[in-house]
Amino acid sequence: MAKLSGKTALVTGAESGIGQGIAIEFALNGANVIITYLQDEIAAQQTLAKVEAIGSKGIIVKVDVGDEQQASAMFREVLGHFPQIDILVNSAGLRSVDKYIHEMSFAEYEKTVRVNLFGTFLCCQNFVKHRLQHGGNGRIINITSVHEEVVSPGKIDYCSSKAALRGLCRALAMEVADKKITVNNIAPGMILTPMNQQAVNDLEYRKQLEQRIPAKTSGTVQDVAKLAVFLSSDDAAYITGTTQFIDGGLMLSRAKGAKWSK
Repeated sequence: MAKLSGKTALVTGAESGIGQGIAIEFALNGANVIITYLQDEIAAQQTLAKVEAIGSKGIIVKVDVGDEQQASAMFREVLGHFPQIDILVNSAGLRSVDKYIHEMSFAEYEKTVRVNLFGTFLCCQNFVKHRLQHGGNGRIINITSVHEEVVSPGKIDYCSSKAALRGLCRALAMEVADKKITVNNIAPGMILTPMNQQAVNDLEYRKQLEQRIPAKTSGTVQDVAKLAVFLSSDDAAYITGTTQFIDGGLMLSRAKGAKWSK
């Protein structure tokens, strides 16, 4: 039996990369999928087509998750199509603007934090309200990064937003544990997605980075998606408040003093 049969999942940022991979893997495991996007409607439609080709139901919704009104409106719209949302995956996010603090404007910093942190907060808030109206039970997964723990110069916006998600996950997990709602983070290392486009395009550059990873290889979207399926399933009902690193041992290399490229 499919692990997520009969479930409905909301996956933010599902038009590409990790979010898209999770949406498709959820469909393969029997879930209906709500696909959100901000700019690339064509890519979101492609994700939807793949979900529907598998045999699952799906819809796409355009939303800026970091906007309070839009986040609330999204949940109202979605619940007009599906009676319940069982799983929330917060995958929408921005990469760093790659500037040092003295070069970065407050507007640039605020934009990254608003999407990565505030967007996750708003989606979690609406999801928890919804689940409490239905007696509890549910799964929340936040896609964070090894930058939850590992910091890099020139990425203060990204690192601080991802580190904050560690606290959000743990505090929220305590708040809702007795309601049978689990909250966990998935923290990917070097995964081949559009966010790591240079590594996708440049094989030599990728090989250089992979030498710093104990597994000597980068990860795939499917690696992350399969972990998301597990954390969303009944098999993971007793796991909450954790960060699951999926990095080929990269965090271990950091502990030994390996350098992280900017």
